[in-house]
Amino acid sequence: MTNTLLAPEQIERLLTSLDRIASALEASPSSQHEQAIDFSQAFAYRWQRNSGINHVPHLTPVTAPQLIAFNQLCNIEQQVARLQQNTLQFVHGYPANNALMTGARGTGKSSLVRACLHAFHQQGLRLIEVEKQHLDDLPLIIELVRQRPERFIVFCDDLSFEDGEHHYKALKTVLDGSVAGAAANVLIYATSNRRHLVTEKMADNLELRKDSQGEIHPGDSLEEKISLSDRFGLRLHFYSFSQDEYLTAVTQWVSNFGFSMDDNVREEALRWATEHGSRSGRIALQFARDYAGRALLKNAVKI
Repeated sequence: MTNTLLAPEQIERLLTSLDRIASALEASPSSQHEQAIDFSQAFAYRWQRNSGINHVPHLTPVTAPQLIAFNQLCNIEQQVARLQQNTLQFVHGYPANNALMTGARGTGKSSLVRACLHAFHQQGLRLIEVEKQHLDDLPLIIELVRQRPERFIVFCDDLSFEDGEHHYKALKTVLDGSVAGAAANVLIYATSNRRHLVTEKMADNLELRKDSQGEIHPGDSLEEKISLSDRFGLRLHFYSFSQDEYLTAVTQWVSNFGFSMDDNVREEALRWATEHGSRSGRIALQFARDYAGRALLKNAVKI
């Protein structure tokens, strides 16, 4: 009997193949989520890969999600109306669009998604938050909930992709190009500070080409990057707050803590915005917390 020794490169190829098989088995629907999920126990979940038995990807319930009501959102009435209508159609089983919210930081993009969950979770709406490095698992997540009676928003917050990151390709496929088809009970809502989610380079513009008629067409790289945003049927843009809009938000948040707006509060709020270099709903809420906390503590000490 002759002993056959494998060459080093053959051993390396064999190990690579075994790794691929192991990864495929780990990601299979039967192994990734053997326990049934009771979606009546929570209405917000996180998709996690870095914990649990054997690091099997799974849904983790968020027992106390931070929610907000639509009427607490200031200066974005048009965006609220459009996403609220889109989500209302969705929870009633009618056609609705995946949504992308872009624009200035702190202006209410992710808060608007949480407001949708606040308004519609009693009608069966559920939210699954997925980090961008786990977007390759989107087909797995969709198959996990496809047959469920609930309606699911897969939420990707603060989404953007730098040069060399390829997770956006999985997202693009799920949004529009999957041969399996989109699940009727799943929508994707994403937020980003960028209008175009993928970093564009000067080199992309060098790929512009001409056809036989002399017409100019975008290069393949540039076309692929721009097309990701285009695959969201509903695109909402959020703008930086003016001073008056910022003060309107401050007035609302301060009143929520039981205080009224006066000249002193106004001056403090403007100074706070200057120190933080921004005027937004987030900055207004941060100021209101600081102001209310200081005032309540001062009153408690006096007592």
